[in-house]
Amino acid sequence: MNNTNEWLVIVNPNAGHGRGKKDWPVIASLLDKYDIQYKVCFTLTRRHAIVLTQEGILDGYRKIIAIGGDGTLNEIVNGIFMLNSCSPTDITLSMIMVGTGNDWGKLFGIPTHYELAVQVIKDCRTRSQDVGKVSFYDGIQKESRYFINIAGLGFDAVVVNRTNLTQDKGYKGKAIYFINLLRSLLVYRHTHTSVEIDGKRIQHDVLSISIGIGKYSGGGMMQTPHALPNDGLFDITIIRKMSKWEVVMSLKKLYDGTLLTHPKIEGYKGKEILIDSDPLIHLETDGESLGHSPIQFKLLPNSLNVVCGAICAF
Repeated sequence: MNNTNEWLVIVNPNAGHGRGKKDWPVIASLLDKYDIQYKVCFTLTRRHAIVLTQEGILDGYRKIIAIGGDGTLNEIVNGIFMLNSCSPTDITLSMIMVGTGNDWGKLFGIPTHYELAVQVIKDCRTRSQDVGKVSFYDGIQKESRYFINIAGLGFDAVVVNRTNLTQDKGYKGKAIYFINLLRSLLVYRHTHTSVEIDGKRIQHDVLSISIGIGKYSGGGMMQTPHALPNDGLFDITIIRKMSKWEVVMSLKKLYDGTLLTHPKIEGYKGKEILIDSDPLIHLETDGESLGHSPIQFKLLPNSLNVVCGAICAF
């Protein structure tokens, strides 16, 4: 079946605390207004977007619109790259943001206003971006995932996991991540970690590590402030052991882009990364809690075409 001129729309009805479902009729009317041809599917469970993406590609769709947040986008990316029936560069991916963080969309200049976002899809300006592949362990089982924005290890992964659990209980609001950051700080312990970047080994007692393709995460934080999504390199930020008071006093730097000026924070760039630790260090990618060390990252340069706004943040 040839559906290459039609968009596959994947809606997460639970995104944005139910905005995906509530606002879909408005979004659908705008897609119709701008004569965008599409087929719509709704996710039913976590990771369902992976299956819907693969089914759509096998049915001939090569253009996909994600209606949700960064987690929905991550699942669609995994659906694209886990399937071997066509090259990921044959796929064009776009987004209408109804999530809470929307960090990827901010980087690519996607408007939060629905009609403006639909106009971006109609104009269909595309750029290629890098995608990351990470291999990790879940117990004794080795697994792998793809990500489009940022991965976090250590303290960051603990905060994301706590935030996901909080949201699963029905708590809402953009401040949830920040609140869980402060709560996690009270109990988290540092990890002795070995990080190998393109063959160069770095060993530290580490609070947190960020592996960035994009620079925004956690609803506007810049943990990898100099990351460019199409430069063929990961940006790596290593936050070494510091006191709780030092962490609190440095939070402003997470938002103003000056994080790497802190004397206990180091920035690197690289294509392949190996991370091991004692005790185990845990992992999240694009806000999804995964497994633990040992962990390996590989970059897939310019491997995905995405629709972007007229003004990107890079």
